[in-house]
Amino acid sequence: MEINNLEKFKAKMASGRMCVGTVITLSDPAVSELAGDAGMDFTWIDAEHGPHTIESVMGHIMALRGTDCAPLVRVAWNDPVILKPVLDLAPAGVIIPMVCTAEEAKRAVAACKYPPAGIRGCGVRRGMKYGATPFADYLKTSESEPMVIIQIEHIDAVRNLDEILKVPGIDSICVGPCDLSASMGLLHDSNCEEVNKVVDEICAKTKEAGLLLGTASGGPRWKARGTNWIALTSDCGSMFAQYRRILEENK
Repeated sequence: MEINNLEKFKAKMASGRMCVGTVITLSDPAVSELAGDAGMDFTWIDAEHGPHTIESVMGHIMALRGTDCAPLVRVAWNDPVILKPVLDLAPAGVIIPMVCTAEEAKRAVAACKYPPAGIRGCGVRRGMKYGATPFADYLKTSESEPMVIIQIEHIDAVRNLDEILKVPGIDSICVGPCDLSASMGLLHDSNCEEVNKVVDEICAKTKEAGLLLGTASGGPRWKARGTNWIALTSDCGSMFAQYRRILEENK
C-alpha cells in the first residue's frame, strides 16, 4: 500500500536491481526519516534485539511515509501475540526470526493472514488510513501484504529447508548468517567455507523456489548469490564509522 512504499520496494527488485537498507535500533523516528531521505530502499526496524517498544516501532514506520523507503519490522519471535500489533501498524513487511520447520513457517504465515487463510485478529486502524480506505479494499490488499519474511538462521532450518520453501504465503527468505554459524559451532566465522557452503545452499534453493532473498550482512558473495534486498549497515554502525573517520582525519 502507498503508506508503506511496498510497491516501490517490490518494483525495484522486479527490475533486477538490489534494494539496499539499514538496520534501525535507536528509538528516535528521525533516524528512519533520515535513512529514507538519504535514499535507502528500506529499513529493518529491529524489535528482536533493539530496545524498541510498540510505540517506537510505530514512530519509525510512520516516519517513512513521506519518503520512498519501505519499513520492514523484525519481530521478537514467531508468536501471533507479538505479530498482531505490529501487523496493525501496516509495515511493508515483517521478518520472523528462528523459523526451523515447515510447521513453524505455517504458523508464521497464519499469524499474518486474516481468516479463512489464517488466524490474524481484526483490529484495523492505520492500514485503512483510519477509515479513509473502504474495509473491502483493505481486505483485498491484506491478501498480499505485508510481506511475510521467514528468517533462516539455524542448521535445523537448513535441514528442513525444502519443506519450509513449499509453505504457501511466504514472500521472502532472510538469511541470518551469524546465528546460523553459531548453531554450527562456528559463531560469526563468516569466512569459514563450511558456513558459506550452507549459506550458498540456502540462497540457491530460495531462488529456485521463486522467493525473494534478503539478509543483513555484507561482502561481495551476497550479490553473486542473487540477493534481492540487503541491509548493509545500521544506525549505530554508520554513526560509529563516521565518528571514527572524522577522528582519523583530524588527528
